[in-house]
Amino acid sequence: MMSCLMLITHAKAKCPVEFSVQIIDKDAIGNSMPKAPLAPPTVYIEDYVLSFAVGHPDYVLSIKDEDGNEVYATSVFSSETDVTLPSSLSGDYCIELICGNWKFTGYITL
Repeated sequence: MMSCLMLITHAKAKCPVEFSVQIIDKDAIGNSMPKAPLAPPTVYIEDYVLSFAVGHPDYVLSIKDEDGNEVYATSVFSSETDVTLPSSLSGDYCIELICGNWKFTGYITL
């Protein structure tokens, strides 16, 4: 029984990534500025795998280190629900998702 408890407490579970929302170019939106910000995406991280909600829009994904240097970038198409990050990454990172004029920023630890 004791070994089962140890396995459960050490197992990593999917954790939600919390995002802030920004408009990249307010001039491009013009007078059609939304009254409420766009809802952030639903993304979970488990080990090196990012899991996206089914039916999400296309995103440009960027991972940046603590100095703001981009260490990984890829496109995440609406047909993809999982993205595996490079296992060579280790530490705290900023994650950015760009969708049109919207930028979603969060933080992850690998």
